Amino acid sequence: MRLLIALVLPWLLFFTIGRPIAGIVCLILQVTLIGWIPAAIWAVYSLSQYKTDRKIEEAMGRRG
Repeated sequence: MRLLIALVLPWLLFFTIGRPIAGIVCLILQVTLIGWIPAAIWAVYSLSQYKTDRKIEEAMGRRG
């Protein structure tokens, strides 16, 4: 579901993963039609990093 949000409304994704300042910057970028594609790419990349960070935290929590 978040991947769909990242493609359609990139700025909203940043608010769902707890990065509101990046969400505001992304919204400003998305306002221009040319900026929509970089905003969507940035959002998908950030979602990937968020998922990776969560997996690492989960793995570290189970070890300790």
